[in-house]
Amino acid sequence: MKKLFIICFALFTLSSQAQFGKDPIINLENFQKSRVHWGFYLGFNFYDFQFDYKTITKDLEVQNTTGFNVGLIGNLRLHENIDLRFEPGLYYTQRNLIYPDIVDPVDRFREVTSTYIHFPVLLKFSSKRFGNVRPYLVGGVSRSLNLSSYEDSPDDNESAVFRMKKWTNNYELGFGVDLYLEYFIFSPSIRGVFSMNDELVRDKNPNSQWTSNIDAMRTRGVFLNFAFH
Repeated sequence: MKKLFIICFALFTLSSQAQFGKDPIINLENFQKSRVHWGFYLGFNFYDFQFDYKTITKDLEVQNTTGFNVGLIGNLRLHENIDLRFEPGLYYTQRNLIYPDIVDPVDRFREVTSTYIHFPVLLKFSSKRFGNVRPYLVGGVSRSLNLSSYEDSPDDNESAVFRMKKWTNNYELGFGVDLYLEYFIFSPSIRGVFSMNDELVRDKNPNSQWTSNIDAMRTRGVFLNFAFH
């Protein structure tokens, strides 16, 4: 078993040197010349909220959890180093809100679960290819549909229902790297997403202890995606 492990490790090392070493074997040499190509991605998300308040108060505590992403990629080459990308996907996340000024343990806690259908349109700016490695920057805008928003619910926080708007407009910025393997391209990337509009649906009571002092609530988050082309 030990000898087998050593042999496998040696083969992996030699393969890595052949793929990404000083003089690598060039994989998928003509792939970047394709006008259109497709792919898919899997990944994780780390969503948060940013709050603006009407009066100075203790900040709401946001407890983040790790969510997951899955989606498709459509890529249109505009230039040797510029691509237009459409990456529709399904994003699931949960954020827990703690209201520090509310004493009752039930009222001070709100669980905010969100299932987004995400529609980003992005520009990808790629560097020159270095062997089988090609770094890139990416940025653009997106629109998200929150399937768990409760925007139209007749209940509000008085009934322990935290309401958000269904649609959100965002801008996104990130970076990644294309790794040209023998049969496909593997592309890990990190991207930040920032909401441009207030997402909070206020309670019916204008003096609500949950929403009355919030001037704006916006999503922000980080996506860690692993794409395959």
